[in-house]
Amino acid sequence: MTITREVDFIGMKAISEVVATTLKLMREHAQVGMSTKELDEYGGKLLKEYGAKSAPYQTYRFPGYTCISLNNEAAHGIPSKKRILKEGDLVNIDVSAELNGFWSDNGGSFVLGKDLHGHQPLVDASREILHQAIHQIKGGVKISAIGHVIETEAKKRGFKVIKNLAGHGVGRSLHEAPENILNHGVRWNKERFKKNTTVAIETFISTKSSMAVELNDGWTLVGNRGGFVAQHEQTILITDGEPIILTESNEIWN
Repeated sequence: MTITREVDFIGMKAISEVVATTLKLMREHAQVGMSTKELDEYGGKLLKEYGAKSAPYQTYRFPGYTCISLNNEAAHGIPSKKRILKEGDLVNIDVSAELNGFWSDNGGSFVLGKDLHGHQPLVDASREILHQAIHQIKGGVKISAIGHVIETEAKKRGFKVIKNLAGHGVGRSLHEAPENILNHGVRWNKERFKKNTTVAIETFISTKSSMAVELNDGWTLVGNRGGFVAQHEQTILITDGEPIILTESNEIWN
């Protein structure tokens, strides 16, 4: 959305604080032996306390308040009583919600407990590349240029990017224009970021796969060639200088 009034900025800031705090607290709450359903219900409770509504449930009737993906899952993992968190799991939590007509989105991957399976370098790459990409965004910058940055930095670290998952505009709905803020550069996309707009920028960094495919449950996405995927996401307000990170309080960069 385009921020044209102070009330719009206040609304976006408020919902962004809600989803960011919820993500932070869910990460802190996650522990070995807990089911992903239990973790999701904790997140849902937080959103309710803030007066916010789960975006995936409200928009798509997703079977959970948040998306919680484990290990080989790239995105849209369904919370389940049967999915028990284990030491060394690669966990991704994606939290998006609506409050007073404003929507915001954020997410992050992390290793639960000890890094028994060597996932930390992948997590670090996703987190650090997102930071690098976001801080090159301002009004007038080509969207494809940021995708090129993400893919180039991933390759430098020995990783790939998921090419059919993308960041997006956000604000008055969960997904708005621009719809395809891809993790790789494409020559056909001449679109540029616009000053005073809000977008959700996210990385999908992979060990083996370059595409995401949907499982039979109709939601969960995994890599087309297996391996693991780390994702990090922030909602930002674009300016003509440094962007304003609306969800920065999630502390995914700490």
